[in-house]
Amino acid sequence: QVQLVESGGGLVEPGGSLRLSCRASRSIPNAAAMGWFRQAPGKQREPVANLVSGRDLYYSESVKGRFTISRDNAKNTVYLQMNSLKPEDTAVYFCFANVQGTVWGQGTQVTVSS
Repeated sequence: QVQLVESGGGLVEPGGSLRLSCRASRSIPNAAAMGWFRQAPGKQREPVANLVSGRDLYYSESVKGRFTISRDNAKNTVYLQMNSLKPEDTAVYFCFANVQGTVWGQGTQVTVSS
């Protein structure tokens, strides 16, 4: 079973940027969807951005124009570049891959606060 490991979370001031990385333990077919969800305290997990076959498939309305998802198949890694961060972006961010079912990473905390 493939394993996913996220990194890049942390504390940032409003208006700042972070780049999250999600590295898979083995190569994942390009046709398989990969992406990011997030879960804020007291709220349900929600989708943020998905990528399939190297093309952008989905961004939530709340992050459009601020977040960019990308994938480097040579590194088995998917990224989430987050710009113009807002306090409401504070959440645990989870990476997923739709391979042999849905596989999730352990999550990385993003806190946006002054």
